[in-house]
Amino acid sequence: MEIYQDFAGVYDELMDNTPYALWAERLEGLIRKYGVSKPERDAEDVLDSERNLVVDLGCGTGTLTELMYRKGYDMIGVDVSEPMLNIAMEKKERNGSEILYLQQDMRELELYSTVGTVFSVCDSLNYILEEDELLEVFSLVNNYLFPGGIFVFDFNTDYKYREVIGESTIAENREDCSFIWENFYDPEEEINEYDLTVFVREDGDSFRRFTETHFQRGYTVEQMLDLVRRSGMAVVEVMDADTGEAVTDRSGRVYVVAREQGKKV
Repeated sequence: MEIYQDFAGVYDELMDNTPYALWAERLEGLIRKYGVSKPERDAEDVLDSERNLVVDLGCGTGTLTELMYRKGYDMIGVDVSEPMLNIAMEKKERNGSEILYLQQDMRELELYSTVGTVFSVCDSLNYILEEDELLEVFSLVNNYLFPGGIFVFDFNTDYKYREVIGESTIAENREDCSFIWENFYDPEEEINEYDLTVFVREDGDSFRRFTETHFQRGYTVEQMLDLVRRSGMAVVEVMDADTGEAVTDRSGRVYVVAREQGKKV
């Protein structure tokens, strides 16, 4: 079963409490601190134009992509889901944004030039269930990074799936859209399955029901940092996504900043 199909149509409504503005501020701060990209669209030469490109990998409906565009960055959004990208395109048309959207699986990332920054947030990388495939993603990102460019990503830790959301059920009843989110964690495979059932009001008191099943893998910090280094990038900073402080053994979501340090020949 494909994911983010029917769910795409209600994604923004159900994710309306997501702190996108806070994420955009953090990303901008990390780019300014460590990166080579600048919020300047009128680049003087080709190299400047490549350096200032920023890719949102796993951009979904483009909410964060739009926020980073408004901060002045030349944005590219990449996602595998056509329904999610259709909504992103509607936002682009409505806002008059000059954002390039590409429908691609991140495991087969293909860009037309190098870019100064790639970011991937909202646990998009947890959908990559095999370490060798995640290594391929990191290697592709490294391949397309401008010299000294950075890759900023977050991920849910194995601790979060094992101790926080595994075997839990989350439900929310809204006026026009309700959902039931059931989690099942397999500690041997380190895979979290969540079955999502959504009820969407259509006409009057009539509701349409649909379901999607998603699988995500929990990774340890050590696993992620090892994959970053094996891909050829250098680890620059690691932080707890909620506190912005040092990672602990109870960190549920972690941010990593990695840097291109010279391509392997």
